[in-house]
Amino acid sequence: MNAVPNPHEDRPPRPAGLLEKLMSAIRPEFRQNDLVFDPRHPVFGGPACAVEGCDRPARSNRMCWGHSVRWTREGRPELETFLVTTPARWVGHRLLDACAVDGCRYGLHSHGMCQRHWRQWKRCGSPPMTAWQTSTAPLPVPSPLPEVCRISYCDLWVRGTSVFCTGHDGRWKALGRPDIEDFTASYEESGPGGSEHIDLRRLPMQLRLEMQYALQCRHDEATKKIRPAWAQRLVNALADAQVRSLLDEPEEFWKTFRGPTGNWATGWGTFLLGARRRIEELVYGRGWEAEYPRPVWRLRNLGIVHSHTSTITFEEITQPWLRDLAKRWARWRLSGGISASTVRAGVRMVARFSAFLPAEVTGLAQVDRALLERYLADLHAAMGGRSTHNAHISNLNTFLRTIRVHRWDEALPGNAAFVPEDYPTPPPLLPRSVAEHVMAQLEDPANLARWQDPARRLITLVLMRCGLRITDAINLPLDPVVHDAEGAPYLRYFNHKMKREALVPIDEELEQQLRDHQRRILEERPEGVSVLFPRADANLRGDRPISTSGYRISLAEWLQRCATRDELGRPAHITPHQFRHTLGTRLINKDVPQEVVRQILDHTSAQMTAHYARLSDNTVRRHWEKARKVNAQGETVALDPAGPLAEAAWAKQRLSRATQALPNGYCGLPMVQSCPHANSCLTCPMFITTAEFLPQHREQRQQTLQIISAAEARGQKRLVEMNRQVADNLEKIITTLEDDGQPGTGEADADAS
Repeated sequence: MNAVPNPHEDRPPRPAGLLEKLMSAIRPEFRQNDLVFDPRHPVFGGPACAVEGCDRPARSNRMCWGHSVRWTREGRPELETFLVTTPARWVGHRLLDACAVDGCRYGLHSHGMCQRHWRQWKRCGSPPMTAWQTSTAPLPVPSPLPEVCRISYCDLWVRGTSVFCTGHDGRWKALGRPDIEDFTASYEESGPGGSEHIDLRRLPMQLRLEMQYALQCRHDEATKKIRPAWAQRLVNALADAQVRSLLDEPEEFWKTFRGPTGNWATGWGTFLLGARRRIEELVYGRGWEAEYPRPVWRLRNLGIVHSHTSTITFEEITQPWLRDLAKRWARWRLSGGISASTVRAGVRMVARFSAFLPAEVTGLAQVDRALLERYLADLHAAMGGRSTHNAHISNLNTFLRTIRVHRWDEALPGNAAFVPEDYPTPPPLLPRSVAEHVMAQLEDPANLARWQDPARRLITLVLMRCGLRITDAINLPLDPVVHDAEGAPYLRYFNHKMKREALVPIDEELEQQLRDHQRRILEERPEGVSVLFPRADANLRGDRPISTSGYRISLAEWLQRCATRDELGRPAHITPHQFRHTLGTRLINKDVPQEVVRQILDHTSAQMTAHYARLSDNTVRRHWEKARKVNAQGETVALDPAGPLAEAAWAKQRLSRATQALPNGYCGLPMVQSCPHANSCLTCPMFITTAEFLPQHREQRQQTLQIISAAEARGQKRLVEMNRQVADNLEKIITTLEDDGQPGTGEADADAS
């Protein structure tokens, strides 16, 4: 006789002691078979229903589920009128109507009558109700009177042998005839003005304890709300699927869990996966002792929670000896404060080396220089000098050097290392700043107003004006503005890359916008918040900021709404980090000293700041070379496009920018030569001007005086002499035009000349 296969026999055995640990960890308030929650509970409840007198939490259209359904069934009347006119009792807990026959208190069955009077009416041929009640004597009231329904606020007679009226008896049977006392108690606890609840009685004991523990953990963490109705559907689906324990199936199964009938709701997989991991943590513990042997490290169990990386996998490293060394290396780097994303990238690059290793390599002793040279050739063929090419060599070299320094394996050959010549020549750093005509579109107030979220609009302004990295910007504290002794405002932030606090000067306008946003956040979340840009969901404590991915998506949508175009008319694609490069380039273009730019951007070294300076010089020179250059007679001036003369011409051009304050061009005279005209316009006999140009004259006088002051401080006498005449002429012109108060004098002079 063939044995009947057991569908559960291939499931892994449950960990020993799990039941005892669950029972000791679950608090009494969560050990109930029917978990009842207060309507205002911060995790399981919500704001009160907008219907007058209803204490149920609002779930849809500012109403509880019952009133929302009632509003829909009534044809969606005017909402404000419905809110003040509809009864407060919600569907399932309002007072039930009695039979229409006078004196009868049985519940309704059909056509406004109880079952006994409905049958009598049907036997009479279903005549009009009023005529039937006057011509035919309805069945009399039973004697003695039946018992009243066990639900405390229901005064209808019980149905037959049941202890409930017709309506409540039908609901009791629909729930599978649960224990009468429990059913009655649920109405007492969640009756009119009652609470939310999750009924776990259909689950087997093991799974019931696991769900109780998972719900308790979500309550304690208080990061995201859970609607009991949503959880009840999940519980029913688990019961229909005859699940015994969440540990009976692997994690991949719970990611896509659906009930036997295909019922499913958003978030089930995330909740079940999180619940399974919490139970594993309870039975196996957390920390390095629990995680180190696993093929996939869960960083949350190692106390690493504020990271974009949630796991580090070693499954792709097939050689056990190499996997053990990679684990040791990863643990050492995490312990030293290196970010989880950097550690995971290093492990991934060791995994590529693992895939390359021939089958005959059975230990570290065979990883010598010859093998590494073969690997270099393989990398070059696969990557061809891409940016990741250098990263693979660098990480593997660090891995091998760490093994050698810490003497984790003495079998490693001494020549197993890379030399500087092994690294491909890195491509030149290309400009990553946003073009000025694109920035003009983005900084347009009309386009900034197209942001739908004021928080993301303010993040964009911080990126543009302060040059922060996106991670630093979204993690700003609630009060990020500080002032120095003179009252100047600064933005205080934490530089996550450098792991230190930093300050950047801001203007009063940005300070005011930060203050306004701070007040708005405190008004919206009076319960408390610790970050300036809190995320809207899964953030009950107010300590989780907007995600970087969420901002990037919003940025792309905003660019599309603004119809931002690049120099070729194509839709502009911009990353948040480009705003940082743009600020650095702009500051260098304005002749801000490199050291000041380095401090503003909080660079550790001046190398990156020097890149902005080099980029600025190359950009300006390229535009200067392409521009058409003419002399005072309007004749085109030709220069050699390349060679030593071109370099010298560009050097002279840069020097000439500092000699005179010309409003209409640059001086082409070599610095070693004396200039017969300190300014070609102001010393020209044909020059004519009027009072309408006074603003330009005043500005040029100010610039000229600044040049004279700087030249005197540096002891440049010839430069002082060259500009003194310009300043004197400007002073005479301004004085004459200011003293002449007669209108039209300038025009008359122009005509006379």
